[in-house]
Amino acid sequence: MRNLPVAVADLTGWRRYGLALLAGVLAAGALPPLNIVPLLIPAFVVLVWMIDGSRRRRASFAVGWWFGFGHFVAGLHWIAISLTADPERNFIWLIPFAVSGIPAGLAIFTGFATLAADLARQTGWRRIIVLALAWTAAEWLRGHLLTGFPWNLVGYTWTSFESVLQLTSVAGIYGLSLVTVAVMAMPASIWADPRRAGVPPRAPARSWMPSAAAGAILALVAAGGAARLGAGELRWQEGVNLRIVQANIPQRLKWRPDRREANLLQQVDMSLAEAEVSPTVVIWPETASTFVLDDGSPAARLIGSAAPPGGVVLTGAPRTTGSRGEDFSLRNSLQIVDSESRLLGAYDKSHLVPFGEYLPLRGLLSAIGFKKVTSGSVDFSAGPGPRTLRVPGLPPFSPLICYEIIFPGGVLDPDDRPEWLLNLTNDAWFGKNTGPIQHFNMARVRAVEQGLPLVRAAGTGVSAVVDPYGRVLKQLGVGVTGVIDSRLPAPLDGLTIYARYGDKVPGALFIVGILGVAFGRRSSSIADRRMGQPN
Repeated sequence: MRNLPVAVADLTGWRRYGLALLAGVLAAGALPPLNIVPLLIPAFVVLVWMIDGSRRRRASFAVGWWFGFGHFVAGLHWIAISLTADPERNFIWLIPFAVSGIPAGLAIFTGFATLAADLARQTGWRRIIVLALAWTAAEWLRGHLLTGFPWNLVGYTWTSFESVLQLTSVAGIYGLSLVTVAVMAMPASIWADPRRAGVPPRAPARSWMPSAAAGAILALVAAGGAARLGAGELRWQEGVNLRIVQANIPQRLKWRPDRREANLLQQVDMSLAEAEVSPTVVIWPETASTFVLDDGSPAARLIGSAAPPGGVVLTGAPRTTGSRGEDFSLRNSLQIVDSESRLLGAYDKSHLVPFGEYLPLRGLLSAIGFKKVTSGSVDFSAGPGPRTLRVPGLPPFSPLICYEIIFPGGVLDPDDRPEWLLNLTNDAWFGKNTGPIQHFNMARVRAVEQGLPLVRAAGTGVSAVVDPYGRVLKQLGVGVTGVIDSRLPAPLDGLTIYARYGDKVPGALFIVGILGVAFGRRSSSIADRRMGQPN
């Protein structure tokens, strides 16, 4: 045990990269739905030791790449299910490319994070902070470059620990990721960096201090979050009663011509089922209607029949604009239908899924046989971005379709702030797997960051009502058919720190971390010179 750090650092070849891959898989076990957070400690400690043992820049990049590859394969394996969900458009041949290619691409970010940590050439606790800073920068870049994919950020490991999760109201999910990596990797500082000649593998007793300080910081975060939750009063919007419909229609049946009307009727019947308190608004999930809606059209009349008297149905449905010419476009929309079958408004999804809703580089990829995964040959067009909708009888809300909810800082219009978030999604693509659960838990964090309640309607789950602290008030799990009847929680008074400043807060933490490393290095250099030791 005494020489374990050196033994890990000295690994070469397939043993070295195999261990890095296994450490990444281990770290994935800390994410939803398992949420075994302590797994992050051995995973990141091993990663630090292997960075310590890197003799070349490409070796330090490779360690991070293999760690990331294992992490993303384990965390994103559910992507394969989406390629078999629609029997009319079966993409089984793409599964090896999706299951390995997407993680391979995402692992480039973790590779650059470990490369940056190695290039900094810090020792002791400073090398841990540099890794945490580089990791968080890589997560931020992953969430913004090439349309962005901020899925399974390390901070989401705390979704089962609501007290720690409250930190996102201040620092956002990127700030929580920064703290998490620093705390979980800090035990590696107990042992000296094997690159420092003449330093024994086990450092003196004072080397435990950084780990103790990291534990104390985590305890303070949890205590502060618990105090926030304890003082948080749950309030409700007056006169707003929701009915969320989860019809649990499998993806293979959703768009079948002989089932489309039956699917619509099923949701109408569920909307009209008896309730203890009559709903004032009915909410259906993404593309709950597979028909294009027009005022008074047969599909609009059916949906309108499900609207409460004087109320509306909020439903996902495809929407077209223009004629079959150059101005024609197809949109993935939320539409508002009243009891008179009138369309009162719409929101068009702005952050579209590559290969799912449109085929990037269509001219090139279509020529070699690629198609988008969803039904139809026409690409969806993007809407203008976050907006606030106003409907009679409802507080203003920000609509978000599918994975638009996973983008921190991009879930609402800051110039027209809403009072709640509404997420419509169709996770039937991913079956009864980890993907829908991960998606839901990421959505919950947006509620904490913004101090706004979240209402979620998912075709096959997870549908839920979440308060502004991220606490789940009512929920329907994956693969469950049913409705949620609930009042609408009220938002917090005032803005959270994150809602006010956004990613400037984790940016400030990043700068503090850099200054802390620089100051620590200077102090260490002075101490080493006084003791006659090499720095």
